[in-house]
Amino acid sequence: MKAKSKAGKKSDGDAARLSRVISSRREDAESARGEPALSRLRWRALVLLALAELLGMSLWFSASAVVPALTSEWHLSASGASWLTLAVQLGFVAGTLLSALFNLPDIISPRRLFTVAAIGGAVVNAAFGLFAHDATTGIALRFLVGLCLAGVYPPGMKIMATWFRHGRGMALGVLVGALTLGKASPYLVNALGSANWRLNVLFVSMLAVAGGLIVQLFVEDGPDALPAAKFDLRQIARVFSNRGVRLANFGYFGHMWELYAMWTWTPVMIRASLAARGESSTLAEAASFLVIGAGAVGCVAAGLVADRVGRTAVTSWAMTLSGACCVAVGFLFDSSPWLLLALAAVWGASVVADSAQFSTCVTELGDPQYMGTALTIQTCCGFLLTTLSIQLIPILVGWVGWRYAFIALAPGPVFGVLAMLKLRSLPEALKIAHGRR
Repeated sequence: MKAKSKAGKKSDGDAARLSRVISSRREDAESARGEPALSRLRWRALVLLALAELLGMSLWFSASAVVPALTSEWHLSASGASWLTLAVQLGFVAGTLLSALFNLPDIISPRRLFTVAAIGGAVVNAAFGLFAHDATTGIALRFLVGLCLAGVYPPGMKIMATWFRHGRGMALGVLVGALTLGKASPYLVNALGSANWRLNVLFVSMLAVAGGLIVQLFVEDGPDALPAAKFDLRQIARVFSNRGVRLANFGYFGHMWELYAMWTWTPVMIRASLAARGESSTLAEAASFLVIGAGAVGCVAAGLVADRVGRTAVTSWAMTLSGACCVAVGFLFDSSPWLLLALAAVWGASVVADSAQFSTCVTELGDPQYMGTALTIQTCCGFLLTTLSIQLIPILVGWVGWRYAFIALAPGPVFGVLAMLKLRSLPEALKIAHGRR
């Protein structure tokens, strides 16, 4: 009992010292720059980080967007096409696992990690565009792209969190909205760009290089940034032992079961539906960009509302809406293209609207010294789960067709809603959004 008491007092003392460090840094920054100047720097960081995230994460679907051309050139099977996306997911999982095990976002500069990872991913993606001539080589290179992107997304969230203590849900919502546009952008490049898919892939690599350079040259750490942490392998276990963080992660896992399967296979379903009605392939590519890109609007709107109403409420409503869409969207296959695209756009906006709020909950409920590690563990586990749902959808399409396949994603948002409602009922919820649960 005495040992526990001493450990508890030590933990409380560490937390108090950490709080004083944060307050001191904020006060120093505000007195040195003045609150108006600090506010301008904060919004400048928001714009630049969002732009860098958009450009860096454009690598994610750069191969998926050119699958029609690869299918023709490489005689790619449906399984091979699926693995081009799955390889990125698995590479990202491997990268985030390594990053979390070694506390990389917390023991080295997240800005440097972001820059190196974005440029490294761009180089590997360029190699895909220049040298990949078969599925085996392509899948290996896509795995490496995912490995690099593990150093782009979580560090970007950590940098943003150091600038926004108030309005953090909005700020991370903008960041995830930019990420969503970035992931949708290869479809737009493919619709408007060259008929040569390799040139389109190379163009996307140039975007990612620009994103990495923006962070290195023009973005600074915010006033809430802490000194580099010490390596601590125990942080992984502590993430799951924290009840509030654990429930926020459960909500995120339910959300992720739906999200990437939707992003991966909705463009395929739209192509098939429009082709069955004789519509142009260009329309299908542009529609895919708009459907996925609609998530950017959802992310920003959800962030603004969550800071005022509460994160558990917003995430629950978003998952309820997206879950209803995944049940209904298949019934519009091979029907009116405009009805299908309208419902798909609503799904695209709602399916990712809650994403940033789960991450924001982790930054508010977890240890600020190891915020990067906690965010990386969350994304690692969530993306590992997506590999199952991505593989499930084409199997179900073969069995029951597009009309019913997406219904299998509905249990994810149901589970997520239950987790967030449970979190809402706990005392820990008072730490979220300054008491707005």
